[in-house]
Amino acid sequence: MAGIWQATWDATRDMAEAVAAPLQEPSLRLGVTGLSRAGKTVFITSLVANLMDRGRMPQLRAAAEGRILAAWLQPQPDDAVARFAFEEHLAALTAPEPRWPEGTRRVAELRLSLRLAPRGWTLGMGGPRVLHFDIVDYPGEWLLDLALMGQDFAGWSADALERARGWPGSEAFLRAVAAVDGAAQAEEPTLKGLAEAYSEAMARAREAGFSYLAPGRFLLPGDLEGSPALTFAPLPPAADPGRRSLWRECERRFESYKRLVVGPFFRDHFRRIDRQAVLVDALGAAARGEAQLRDLRDAMAALLRAFNPGGSAWLARWLGQRRVERVLLAATKADHLHHSQHARLAALAEAILREARDRAAFAGARTEAMAIASLRTTVEDRMEHKGETLDVVKGRVGGRVVAVHAGGLPEDPLSLLAPGGGVALRAEAFEPAPLTLRPGEGPPHIRLDKAAEFLFGDRL
Repeated sequence: MAGIWQATWDATRDMAEAVAAPLQEPSLRLGVTGLSRAGKTVFITSLVANLMDRGRMPQLRAAAEGRILAAWLQPQPDDAVARFAFEEHLAALTAPEPRWPEGTRRVAELRLSLRLAPRGWTLGMGGPRVLHFDIVDYPGEWLLDLALMGQDFAGWSADALERARGWPGSEAFLRAVAAVDGAAQAEEPTLKGLAEAYSEAMARAREAGFSYLAPGRFLLPGDLEGSPALTFAPLPPAADPGRRSLWRECERRFESYKRLVVGPFFRDHFRRIDRQAVLVDALGAAARGEAQLRDLRDAMAALLRAFNPGGSAWLARWLGQRRVERVLLAATKADHLHHSQHARLAALAEAILREARDRAAFAGARTEAMAIASLRTTVEDRMEHKGETLDVVKGRVGGRVVAVHAGGLPEDPLSLLAPGGGVALRAEAFEPAPLTLRPGEGPPHIRLDKAAEFLFGDRL
């Protein structure tokens, strides 16, 4: 009985806090998502640093108008979630020998608070107000798991096997799957061998530039490594599989994965998002080839189907029923191209995300695609080569400065997604350059201020 009363009291208290919170100091929850190597960690680090020192944020109107009076980091509000290691990541980027910070391996959050001068109709009605930003970083390897919630084992298996046939290095896994009988009795060594072979095939596909890889915990298992929830694999249809068959056991574990891993992840994190930044390495995919580019398009469409975009009524917000209001579709690493190509890079990102973008817009969310660089690693120049003047970028590769002409993106980005539509592009792995920051300046970037204005400028 005491447990029932305690549960009732907890529910009542939580509702009261949810209703009262907007009447006190409001908060905005910004999700930053994207697949591996899209630059999520650098995006968050540079965004926070440039909100704290706003000298490079002219397109963020509140900063340009001087209405951001102060910015400071708060203690992590959620004791169950790791704090985003902002200080460590910034130190890595600004060290005398700068280096890229380690990528995300778990969900992490950071709270940044802004003191804002009143504006508009609030002028003369009180002093400065405070807005809290809760910025949430998600491991790229886990993102596509959200698409599994709408699939059963048979449908997922058919889709996963079809995709695996297009991956380089998947031959061992496909032979292993072909050699088993789904109707035979399930044996743990067989299940373990299939899961390991599938994980290895996914890892090889990721190295080859493919993006649509799920379940994500097969690539980044964390504390679930070796558990039954991660010991299954897609299988071809089996004739009349019994209760203890290999097919039924893989099906059961697939459903357990959704229940134990994906469901809590969605419930605890994704459904609470107000604004969303989706980062894609469109340039890297285009340089790899049309197959990787189409795979990225499919991955992004699957990812955004998991969101619940649309407008939020004020009462729904007070009751904690949030929906994504704005979605930024950002093609990162714009500094790897001359600025004359940036519009085409943004158009390519929009083409990749067309289905997902249309879905979000139809549901009422505002969306925008743009080409950005969270940290600028290059400078632009022009060089003569074989009698031709080329637009190039210069940056550090392997500890030395090199000039790179990446090639040109087509005017029609859809041509890159068509069979035989690939172009010769050079995607160089530039290293961060040594920085000399003046007081009041954050790290150099390209359009990060414009991205910030779209994502949350209206709340400032």
